[in-house]
Amino acid sequence: MPSSPSPGRPRRLSRAHLRQDFAASLVVFLVALPLCVGVAVASGVPAELGLVTGIVGGLVTGVMRGSSLQVSGPAAGLTVLVLESVRAFGLAGLGVIVLAAGLVQTALGLLRWGRWFRAISLSVVEGMLAGIGLVIVAGQLYAAAGVTAPDGGPARLAALPAALAGALADPRAVASVAVAAGTVLVIVGWPRLPGRVGALPGALVAVLLAGLVTALAGLPVATVRVDGVLAAVRPPDSAAFLLLAEPAVLGAVLAFALIASAESLFSAAAVDRLHDGPRTEYDRELVAQGVGNTLCGLLGALPLTAVIVRSSANVRAGARTRASRVLHGVWLLVFAVLLPGALAHVPLPALAGILVHAGWKLIPFRGIVALWRGHRGEAAVLAATAAAIVAVGMLEGVLVGLGLAVAKAAWEASHLRVDHTDEPPQDDEPPQDCASPSDDDRPPHGVLPSHGAPPAQGEPCPPPHGRPRPPAVGVLRVRLSGGATFLGLPKLLDALEALPRDRPVEVDLSGLHHLDHACRAAMTAWAERHTAAGPHPVRLPPFPDPHAAPAAAPAGP
Repeated sequence: MPSSPSPGRPRRLSRAHLRQDFAASLVVFLVALPLCVGVAVASGVPAELGLVTGIVGGLVTGVMRGSSLQVSGPAAGLTVLVLESVRAFGLAGLGVIVLAAGLVQTALGLLRWGRWFRAISLSVVEGMLAGIGLVIVAGQLYAAAGVTAPDGGPARLAALPAALAGALADPRAVASVAVAAGTVLVIVGWPRLPGRVGALPGALVAVLLAGLVTALAGLPVATVRVDGVLAAVRPPDSAAFLLLAEPAVLGAVLAFALIASAESLFSAAAVDRLHDGPRTEYDRELVAQGVGNTLCGLLGALPLTAVIVRSSANVRAGARTRASRVLHGVWLLVFAVLLPGALAHVPLPALAGILVHAGWKLIPFRGIVALWRGHRGEAAVLAATAAAIVAVGMLEGVLVGLGLAVAKAAWEASHLRVDHTDEPPQDDEPPQDCASPSDDDRPPHGVLPSHGAPPAQGEPCPPPHGRPRPPAVGVLRVRLSGGATFLGLPKLLDALEALPRDRPVEVDLSGLHHLDHACRAAMTAWAERHTAAGPHPVRLPPFPDPHAAPAAAPAGP
């Protein structure tokens, strides 16, 4: 039985692996083709640029080390940001932004910062995807009806019902909506078909059927405009690089770099759970994504990122090495060179239907429900991030989400809980039998007891020398848990100063995961004041040394 490769070592390309990778590359190509075109059209750029980005993702990023089975290309998650950039800075400005974002990604990967992108809160990422999904769905519903969408997320959502209702009165709009709706139904229902037929990519089948029905029925539906790949590729000129002096362009560069990197590395983590092959090297993968985006920017194409839809299709199709994603780039190149005119027969409403389905899939409905049941604070961060993206914009929404996530983490880290319990008094010595008095209870030598006859055996003795026994006192145990920082100092002092002084106090610090200097000093001062006021002391355990190394475990026999 051959041994499986180690998680960090790539598989060697054998003849059996090549056959599996060849078959998987065809599946990925069929999945990627309509998505490349649909994302480009939804982003407001020529459809050919989507193919260019897919080719770069296969032939350049696919060759480089990082994640062996992850497939990169144009992603629906960047559609909103690309559309905003094209409207603000034009195609030349988009090329400069993508190029600069690629250089930032490459630098971060070389500095070995790739792993830090995994520290981004999952609720922020899912909120980002949910916001993008809502914007895509709303925008593409207008495209499906052949109606121009208003600017701004809130206005777009508010005017959507009226726009769809008005489209029903226009025969051309009705035909366009019917094609889009049929596309969505085919995408959803096709995988449910039995046998090998259901294994075909639903998006590709939907586009082919939409084009066939549109042509045979002569439907008044707009189709993709094709100018040729060479005509669509327009590298940014020297004047476009002057845009980098504008703060808005620099903000867009950072937004592209942050979002594309986070989406790629989160996708890599998800793909790693689908197979038992080599694990992702996050720094190398970030460099690969950066090099790919740098080249896409030089070509004036769309930005690329790892796409979970294509990557999961690659794994399910049996891919074993990087050859499958490289070959998928070859097939995209062959199509772009030999068959670009076929895109002219693709109905635009069919592409809108593909994007509506893709945007809907971006919204993590199950994750939202699970978060609401178990972690409502995380659900609130997710909802706020999505709402900010819809209301304001992509960059602003992500920044809002990151700020809320940091604030939530700081609050949880400084959240302190103070519990106290009363323990009943415990008699250290049981009442003694007078038949066997202790030495302390015997009168001094030569002194007769003043009381009368001694009690019968088994009865408790009277207090020695007529002195009453002091009453037994219980212990008040105070347990601190959570994080004791200066933010929780008022709550801590209020709780400690409210403790009664009629019994000893024992403080338990074992539940604390953090204790800062301010709380140490405050607790020490309180213990001194409480003890001085008497009559019982405070038992405060020694504070742990934050700089001390953990004690070594005792050696076994």
